[in-house]
Amino acid sequence: MRDFIAKRVRDMEWSGIRKFADIAAQAPEALSLCVGEPDFKTPERVRHAAADALEAGKTRYTANMGLPELRAKIAHYLERRFALRYNPAAEILCTIGASEAIDAALRAILEPGDEILVPEPSYVAYKPAIVLGHGVPVVVTTKAENGFRLTAEELEAAVTPKTKALILPYPNNPTGAVMERADLERLAPVIHKHDLLVISDEIYAELTYGGMNHVSIASLEGMRERTIVLNGFAKSFSMTGWRMGFAAGPEELIQAMRKIHAYVIMCAPAVSQYGALEALRDDVLCDADIARMREAYDERRKYMLAEFRRLGMDCFEPKGAFYVFPSIRKTGLSSQEFCERLLFEGGVAVVPGDSFGESGEGHVRISYAYSMEELRACIEKIEAFLKRLGCE
Repeated sequence: MRDFIAKRVRDMEWSGIRKFADIAAQAPEALSLCVGEPDFKTPERVRHAAADALEAGKTRYTANMGLPELRAKIAHYLERRFALRYNPAAEILCTIGASEAIDAALRAILEPGDEILVPEPSYVAYKPAIVLGHGVPVVVTTKAENGFRLTAEELEAAVTPKTKALILPYPNNPTGAVMERADLERLAPVIHKHDLLVISDEIYAELTYGGMNHVSIASLEGMRERTIVLNGFAKSFSMTGWRMGFAAGPEELIQAMRKIHAYVIMCAPAVSQYGALEALRDDVLCDADIARMREAYDERRKYMLAEFRRLGMDCFEPKGAFYVFPSIRKTGLSSQEFCERLLFEGGVAVVPGDSFGESGEGHVRISYAYSMEELRACIEKIEAFLKRLGCE
């Protein structure tokens, strides 16, 4: 019998996160700092609104693009929070999480052989999504000494005649890096010079710290028409399992994504849309829900950063998302070796840095979307493990 699996799928490796999760399953008693999702419950009012919708039988297909009233609220939210203006009738698409939005955006633009620039370290799904769309991912390595920010020089050096778009993953998973307005303003001329599209993954936009406020590259002069903004409810409202995301951008691009979405998905889950509508219904409640979680994450961020530095580990200060990305080079171990030994000898599961690209080697990703009690217990175990390695 012939091989029915497409070569690009057969050749695609499982993500490093999935690989390590399989290893971690062998130590079920270990404490885990692996999961990249909020530890809070979805806000009560959102849960109740979804339950009410379910009870009322609001379970039928919605419009392909999403409930009109939800798209109107998303447009209001984007303008209020990030100075972005979109027509909700034609320029906003509700998706099954930001993940579907990434896939639909790439499939809408890719022709075979098109190159897409991917700054790394970054989220594990970008490169596979590009390959599945018959494109070519081109890695742009960011550096700790630059705060893991993409520089104009790095961008310029990576562009070729085949480059079609840049994925801009900030605030960043796994590093916690953010791009400030000045950083984005330096990128914009390079983007214009080479006539590139930007796919801006802003799923962590609300989770910034130290007086830092997220700036969308689409808010810069001349960038709206060449940017697709991706966001969602998973991180900001602790709605990961609800699978509610959205894309905003120029009508032509959003309608191309809608075509794919309509054939493949039909619409985002109706009950989840009603929950998302409640999340955005009242500006004061919306901001309060986000602020409550952000303040807790900030306390944990400061604690984890201080503890790793106390332990003598070089640790970049994250200004966004909910991860720290300490260097483990002083141990002499690879990221994979460190994580496996920490798991089986130290009883703590964290994610190898090379799961997020080769440039993540020498680091580990640690989520602080856990309670302070859990974080303290893990730090104690990590400290004991480092002592056994002779790395005090």
